[in-house]
Amino acid sequence: MTTSASAPAGSGNAVPGPGTVTDRLIEANERYAAAFTDPGMDARPVLHVAVVACMDARLDLHDALGLSLGDCHTIRNAGGVVTDDVIRSLTISQRALGTRSVVLIHHTNCGLESLTEEFRHELEMEVGQRPAWAVEAFRDVDQDVRQSMQRVRTSPFLLHTDDVRGFVFDVKTGLLREVDPA
Repeated sequence: MTTSASAPAGSGNAVPGPGTVTDRLIEANERYAAAFTDPGMDARPVLHVAVVACMDARLDLHDALGLSLGDCHTIRNAGGVVTDDVIRSLTISQRALGTRSVVLIHHTNCGLESLTEEFRHELEMEVGQRPAWAVEAFRDVDQDVRQSMQRVRTSPFLLHTDDVRGFVFDVKTGLLREVDPA
């Protein structure tokens, strides 16, 4: 697999400028750190909310939700799916860091809509080991949001499951559409 960070110069996937993408990120961090002032914040989110969303690069969650640094915990993965690791993070978020609400955000045109569990089989054939994790692919984004809400609401590890709401972010309009849990 070739990424823009490892593509040879002159290839269609190359990122302009010298070095790798990681080099550019480190340089940006050095500029950021030079002007950084410790905001004196606690790890506890001010709004007592955890947002679980897809890792898709088109979702700018802070801007889309009007959030500022320190307002929420943000947990992202492929599809915004509630997996065991998401439950782990939510459990820590609630029990150790005081969150009480959970917002789930999937989106239109998600890459998981075009994958199947066959992806795991292909990986096994390629690398000689079957992944322990499920792809969690889906065809119906609303149904997947409902499933994620249900996983949060029924987890025995979570203290606060009354304020769990799910949404679909439209990547064309930027609008959220709430999904009825029923």
